[in-house]
Amino acid sequence: MAPKIFIDGEHGTTGLQIRAMLAGRKDIEVISVPAERRKEKAARAEYLNRADVAVLCLPDDAAKESVSLIDNGTTRVIDASTAHRTAAGWTYGFAEMDATQFDAVRNARFVANPGCWPQGGIATLRPLIAAGLLPASLPVTMGGISGYSGGGRQMIEDYESQGEAAPEFLPYGLGFKHKHIPELKLYSGLAADPMMQPAVGNFAQGMVTMIPLQMSGLAKIPTGVELHAAIADHYAALPASAVEVAPYEKIERTPQLNPEIYNGSNRMMLHVFANDDRAQAMLVAVYDNLGKGASGAAVQNLDLMLGLGG
Repeated sequence: MAPKIFIDGEHGTTGLQIRAMLAGRKDIEVISVPAERRKEKAARAEYLNRADVAVLCLPDDAAKESVSLIDNGTTRVIDASTAHRTAAGWTYGFAEMDATQFDAVRNARFVANPGCWPQGGIATLRPLIAAGLLPASLPVTMGGISGYSGGGRQMIEDYESQGEAAPEFLPYGLGFKHKHIPELKLYSGLAADPMMQPAVGNFAQGMVTMIPLQMSGLAKIPTGVELHAAIADHYAALPASAVEVAPYEKIERTPQLNPEIYNGSNRMMLHVFANDDRAQAMLVAVYDNLGKGASGAAVQNLDLMLGLGG
């Protein structure tokens, strides 16, 4: 019998994408609350407890409520909200962040799907801190741009109603209290809170994250080649990785940094750019904020938990 999957919040942006990705698959069965019972708490509880895996595509408080409604010891959970990403007892669902993380996700009952913004930072910083090339105490700033779908239904409606008049580049989070800072700090291995300066662009989905490195104050300054090698070696050693590393090149520009280039996929491409004479480097990640950044990662984690992939 195919395992039953319940998407709690299947009509939101992430839920719709997951539903579309699972459409037509014969190795799983997606179950849904009937339309006439959709607003019933009892109906949600019933389907949460019927599922082999429940995928929560909900605001934080609603996700916590859904977990509390599971009264069996068998339903496994993937939570796409922010609610449990640094919580005890939850496994962080970025399978490529460590050599042991694929198995950790496979064996977990509770998996917290990563946020879209932190993944690019974790993907590039964690291997460098683990290799000792960057100290955990290094002050870090991460910027970048994401499609407006990352802002949820209200932002999507706002951008699409404005059309070409919508801002091409709009920084936000100017209070520097972005909700993804705790997970970026924890899973990158940083000793202090990083500074995040995200921006939204006038395109639906896709993203680029960028971390500039000022390394002149380090006791031992790594070269661009060393930074690239440490990141490339990390991902080359992983099975079934959705994360790739571009060749190290000294170039001024490249079309490969187009934020929409991996739309519709679960791929993430990492780049290292450096000027050794100036002791400066830039760590760049390109991926789909709704793919590897949300729905694609959730499906990857689902397949791992069910032994269907990876």
